[in-house]
Amino acid sequence: MTESTRAVLLVGNFLSESMVYGSVGEDLSRRLTARGWSVVMTSGKMNRALRLIDMVRTVLSRRRDYAVAHVDVFSGVAFLWAEAACRALRLVRKPYALTLRGGDLPNFAARQPKRVRQLLASAEVVTSPSGYLRERMRPYREDIRLLTNPLETGCYPRTVRKSPAPRLVWLRAFHEIYNPSLVPAVMAELSDIDDIHTIMVGPDKGDGSLQRARRRAEELGVAQRIAFPGPVPKKDVPQWLNRGDIFINTASIDNTPTSVLEAMACGLCVVSTNVGGIPYLLEDERDALLVPPGDAPALAAAVRRVLREPGLAERLSTQGRRKVEEFDWSHLLPQWEELFLELARRGGQVTKHKHTV
Repeated sequence: MTESTRAVLLVGNFLSESMVYGSVGEDLSRRLTARGWSVVMTSGKMNRALRLIDMVRTVLSRRRDYAVAHVDVFSGVAFLWAEAACRALRLVRKPYALTLRGGDLPNFAARQPKRVRQLLASAEVVTSPSGYLRERMRPYREDIRLLTNPLETGCYPRTVRKSPAPRLVWLRAFHEIYNPSLVPAVMAELSDIDDIHTIMVGPDKGDGSLQRARRRAEELGVAQRIAFPGPVPKKDVPQWLNRGDIFINTASIDNTPTSVLEAMACGLCVVSTNVGGIPYLLEDERDALLVPPGDAPALAAAVRRVLREPGLAERLSTQGRRKVEEFDWSHLLPQWEELFLELARRGGQVTKHKHTV
């Protein structure tokens, strides 16, 4: 391959490495650059309208700077961004791959099947970071490839939790789909444990979830047991995770959350709601404890088990770290490179798959 073919455009949300979200694409960009690729990214605009404009403008104005493209596909308003970017890519005759993102994408596809089927059929390759999304999205395209979200496991100091302390960590964006208000309810169920404490780390997505979680903590009398430090730099995530021994995931919609992988890499014991892609990622009783969504007593009971059941914490901690090592960049970066080289070998002429639309 020539140098000109080792040039890729990444289209997605590159909002800031300083937050706990949006890091996979930025990390991929850095690693591809280190391997000699030329990488163009779009977009880092916070305003949604400006982000859409920036994506399309970058596709068109920088068409000589890349040979192939990759587009993240989310549900909701963000689906429009992917549609617009892909229309522009077809206009400039650049081959592209799509990656399906977000646990709510199957629900969106059920409401907008024609749009989803058309977009997926337009791409040379479609990938999914989870078996869950690959299975649920097969009605819209059958040949979806599994390409999981990677992690640099060496950046996450691991401690096996043999005798865990009652210190919990929650790490997500404050948004209703992650159900942060469930944490105060869990803490109220565990209020008989004198020194129990939870850290809730993450940015405020602006839908009122953070305020509702704070208010719920006050109402239940557990506000003094919950800390809200806000967003933290990505590089500091391991040290924040290691302030606790139990990671609690309260999501009502989920896919393959990077925060859960990071917690497993650090050796935390994971207690999670059993939703979306979670059962495709975690095995109940082996590397995590899974409970029904929205069930504070069940989450609290699982936390009690981790604290009191002999050998359970050590098993979850050990098996979790062992599993997450399969997601290391050393295994997955070559797969990303081969994907882009495959697109480049097609010579820049986009040939649509013969899917029924």
